[in-house]
Amino acid sequence: VQLQAYGGGLVQTGGSLRLSCVVSGGIFTINDMGWYRQAPGKQRELVAEIMSGGSINYADSVKGRFTISRDNAKNTVYLQMNSLKPEDTAVYYCNAQYYSDHVDYNLWGQGTQVTVSS
Repeated sequence: VQLQAYGGGLVQTGGSLRLSCVVSGGIFTINDMGWYRQAPGKQRELVAEIMSGGSINYADSVKGRFTISRDNAKNTVYLQMNSLKPEDTAVYYCNAQYYSDHVDYNLWGQGTQVTVSS
């Protein structure tokens, strides 16, 4: 099973980007999914998470600007990022907690760079 993230890039302040992350490669049940980010010299932090039951949590710094969603039929989680700021610049990682063959797993994607220019 693997996570593949798409959609990073360079954007100006105030612009938008949409990140996607697809889980593939096995027989599994996905529980919680989320996006984290890590800026240079900083620890990885939670950006947004969406639980299997649909509840959502956002970091205070992105509330009102970012929207997380998921398509269970496609095993995909999205992060719509609007009104981007330079401080949103980071490598963004998707995360999926899934269940397969009676075992729980916590899986990370490879990361995608988001750069917001001032």
